[in-house]
Amino acid sequence: MSASSRRDFLKCATAMAGAAFAPNVLLGQGNALKQLNVAAVGCGGKGMSDIFEIAPGNRIAALCDIDQDSAKAAFEKFPDAKRFSDYREMFAAMSDQIDVVTVSTPDHMHFPIAMEAISRGKHVMVQKPLANTIWEARTLAAFAKQKGVFTVMGNQGATMEGTRVLREWIEAGLIGEVKEVHYWTNRPIWPQGKGLQFPAEALPPSINWNVWQGSVATERPYSSKIHPFAWRGFWDYGSGALGDIGCHSFNSAFWALDLRGDFIVEASKVSEFDDTTCPKRATLIYQFPGKGKRGPLKVVWQDGVNNPNTDKDFVRPPGIPADLQLNGEFGQVFVGSAGAIFVNDSYCNTPPVVFPEALREKARGIKKVYPRVLGGPTQELCRAIRGEGDKPVSNFVDHAAPLTEMVLAGNLAVRLAKPINWDAANMDARGLPEAKAMLKRVYRAGWEPKAG
Repeated sequence: MSASSRRDFLKCATAMAGAAFAPNVLLGQGNALKQLNVAAVGCGGKGMSDIFEIAPGNRIAALCDIDQDSAKAAFEKFPDAKRFSDYREMFAAMSDQIDVVTVSTPDHMHFPIAMEAISRGKHVMVQKPLANTIWEARTLAAFAKQKGVFTVMGNQGATMEGTRVLREWIEAGLIGEVKEVHYWTNRPIWPQGKGLQFPAEALPPSINWNVWQGSVATERPYSSKIHPFAWRGFWDYGSGALGDIGCHSFNSAFWALDLRGDFIVEASKVSEFDDTTCPKRATLIYQFPGKGKRGPLKVVWQDGVNNPNTDKDFVRPPGIPADLQLNGEFGQVFVGSAGAIFVNDSYCNTPPVVFPEALREKARGIKKVYPRVLGGPTQELCRAIRGEGDKPVSNFVDHAAPLTEMVLAGNLAVRLAKPINWDAANMDARGLPEAKAMLKRVYRAGWEPKAG
């Protein structure tokens, strides 16, 4: 999502939430909290909004971006922050002046930047997905646990009230036993699909292309059709529609229904793609075995949906009224034995709605169980660092890494055109040795992992 469209969506969603739904903003606090020194890697687009989110109560000490023009707004807003185009130089110059790091870069660079930060004992927020290979997500979680740092992934839905309401409703048995969960999105909204060309262009002097390419072994010349936004469609740099929105959408079911562990995922209705770019459209069906008090669960994902209200190939979730208008960007439906819960976005920033309407009186009587989080993932992280709150819900170890793993296993099913029977304990697709090559990237010379 572009920075402008994300802002427009969040403004709209907050307005829809109304007075009964607390906005997800940092409230003033009477007690003086310890000011943390923040280094931001990635300062344009989503990076800028991450900086604005973490800035209240803290000091922006360093700003690092491979594109100095893209970072101009951040530079102007925080003129006292030291400026860099290479995160390695930033850490070498001022590691002792940094407490927490935000990583808001293309997916392929999440891992090396976060590993460098964690190796220096820094607390970290990394944008979603945590990484774009399963091995990197696993390694980041293990290293963060080893070093004892606080971590969070930037899937802001994990901090929103709707996520907590939804889990409280499910655990109270509002819709009975949950049988299915459905997600959809209009992503990709960038070029994606077979045969796309990315012609070389003159490199602007403001861009450090060597660091942008970073860990990816394939050398590509600069192209404005890759940076700053279309990288999402590359297997090397991004992770397609699923990687962009999956960690937002799946988060609600992942947390409410404990989807860590084994599953089977199969892809269908996949449009043409190649070894370079992801498909324009795909449907994925995940099957999770019963776990604890939860029975078997089916999770359906549909991307590339132009308009779910008119798209003839869109499979409408059951349990909701036939005339209910669905969000054209994304949405979710939980289908239970006694009813369904509808959320008109992927973040749970709008209030969940239960059907049939007869269940709404019961819903109003369900007590709050989970604390509400103020200020988004970065402020949740800062409170944990200061000792003012618990570790973030979407921390690497318990949540972000296994959630990312679920998402990326879906891409394995797309790329291999075979069902993935995921063995979480052994990080393996059962019976598919060809999947192993896709679990860990081949690293560019000089960018090989130093730990893990």
